[in-house]
Amino acid sequence: MSILSRKIGIDLGTSTVLIYVKGEGIVVNEPSLVALNRDGTRILAVGKQAFEMVGRAPDSIQIVRPMRDGVIADFVVTEGMLHHLIGKVQGRQRLFRPEIMICVPSGVTSVERRAVTEAAISAGARQAWLIDEPLAAAIGVGLPIAEPRGNAICDIGGGTTEIAVISMSGMVVAHSIRVGGNRIDDAIASYLKRTHNLLIGERTAEEVKVAAGSAVSMKQPLVTEVRGRDVVTGLPKNVQVTSNDIVEAIQEPLRLIVGAVRAVLEETPPELAQLRGFDRYISMHTGIPAVVADEPQTSVVRGTGLALENFEVLKRNQSYLR
Repeated sequence: MSILSRKIGIDLGTSTVLIYVKGEGIVVNEPSLVALNRDGTRILAVGKQAFEMVGRAPDSIQIVRPMRDGVIADFVVTEGMLHHLIGKVQGRQRLFRPEIMICVPSGVTSVERRAVTEAAISAGARQAWLIDEPLAAAIGVGLPIAEPRGNAICDIGGGTTEIAVISMSGMVVAHSIRVGGNRIDDAIASYLKRTHNLLIGERTAEEVKVAAGSAVSMKQPLVTEVRGRDVVTGLPKNVQVTSNDIVEAIQEPLRLIVGAVRAVLEETPPELAQLRGFDRYISMHTGIPAVVADEPQTSVVRGTGLALENFEVLKRNQSYLR
């Protein structure tokens, strides 16, 4: 394959950035985090290296998430992060500027879309295309999107949940809410503070979710031990948490997600987060069978890469800028 036509798909997520290269598969899978010096003028570390510093870095270093709720919160830092990661993919072949397709949440404004495109161009893209996240997710999980019948997809990311009904390679109805995995983590942290006087950080909350998180009660609940700080004494303490506690803790964000799924289904003319039992939860509340995709975390970036091959999809979505 000629390096001249290097095609790269990027899933620029709130919590993770994934990059897919045609012919190579997923080559980058790193946290969307950047470590900056105190006044924010210099990037010190990106991705995994920045993640290692969370909670351990001195005051002279600040760790930021340049993406908030699926959109660019800090343009300069996002551009720096993209530059670094695209450079990593390019290696020594910087001579040839790649064609890049980036997926964006469907609710992103045209100003935000332009910001993403400009960040990609200034980070070294020859051309930048944008694709809506639900469409990329549907392509990635292999839904027959070109057929004239509706396929519904629900893509839960770190910052946003995207729900869409897709038919004939276009989105018939799409809805994006700023509730996702991060909000679920926050709900777990506030539940533990409320019920056990236990303070835990973002990272621990996510670990608890992955270890014992469930959307529906289980007959044999999973149990995990959480280590945090006692609000009252300020000393470290351990608490045991079961998956049924988590069910109780995360009702609110789940209700918002199901509400959004229902809203999309109601508007429609005649997959989900890494949480156990979420397909059952959705089916229970909407009466529609739901299936969790095989590799939910990578479906969006795989779809973004595949869409580069399929310009029909692009043309129909007319998100071409520049």
